[in-house]
Amino acid sequence: MIDASWAALSPWEALAVVLAIAYLLLAMAEHVVCWACALGSTAIYTVLFFDVRLFMESGLNVYYLVMAVYGWYHWRRAAAAPLAISTWSPRRHCAVLVGVLAVSAASGYLMGAHTPAEWPYVDSFTTWGSVVATWMVARKTLENWLYWIVLDAVCIPVFIERGLPLTAALYAVYLVLAALGYRRWRRRLARPPDVLAA
Repeated sequence: MIDASWAALSPWEALAVVLAIAYLLLAMAEHVVCWACALGSTAIYTVLFFDVRLFMESGLNVYYLVMAVYGWYHWRRAAAAPLAISTWSPRRHCAVLVGVLAVSAASGYLMGAHTPAEWPYVDSFTTWGSVVATWMVARKTLENWLYWIVLDAVCIPVFIERGLPLTAALYAVYLVLAALGYRRWRRRLARPPDVLAA
């Protein structure tokens, strides 16, 4: 029951949500500190998702930890010559989407057949899609926000069903922020990039 889930909220989940929102707001502003918030949030979520048997999501958060370090390094290194927002061609998007669906089908089958994973195909899709979208954020690719809109919408019912209502609420906020992030980055695409904050 959702009511029982709300009653049993974890302070760790609450902290992870606060850090995750801070990450997204700072990423929208192209502020390098976003990656420090991502590191803290993903460390917590690695454990939380494992505990509710969303193994692909847990593994994804290990990847997020690595990408938080990479993103910090990459954005800091670009401080002298700021990293510009870029876009991908429709052909590249098609190739990436086909690849995500194929890998998701394979890992979903394996997780479903060999582990007690919940929602194995959906978990796989959101995981592999998030791998790509996170890489796009680190490289400042505009369309990362569109990927996140789809992925966040898919994740919400999964988190509700798994007893993580605060995380489901976080992803609902993510939907709105991703739309705002896309709008903001699209406007900035034609402008010279600002110097990143240290």
